[in-house]
Amino acid sequence: MDQNTPSSDQLLRETYRLARENNEMLHRMRRTAFVWGILRIIIYAALLIAPIWFYVTYLNGTVQNLISTYAKVEGVNVQAQSQLQTLENSWQEFQSKFGTSTSATH
Repeated sequence: MDQNTPSSDQLLRETYRLARENNEMLHRMRRTAFVWGILRIIIYAALLIAPIWFYVTYLNGTVQNLISTYAKVEGVNVQAQSQLQTLENSWQEFQSKFGTSTSATH
């Protein structure tokens, strides 16, 4: 046999070593992909849940107060408009009773 030619025993050991190394590398890749998948799910869940939690914890009361204040302001606005309309109607009645005109003639 030629001295440069490896024996079948050496070829088998080299093949086994390479297969084992390849298998370990594949296991590490799988484990890393699994861990990053779990982390990605956690990050996306946090990005979706954090605003909801923030709203419920901190903003809900303020928003409810703002809505009730807006409703009160809207009610006062409607009341003021009705009072203004009543005042205009009273002014028109006053004008019609005394026959005065708002336009000045020269």
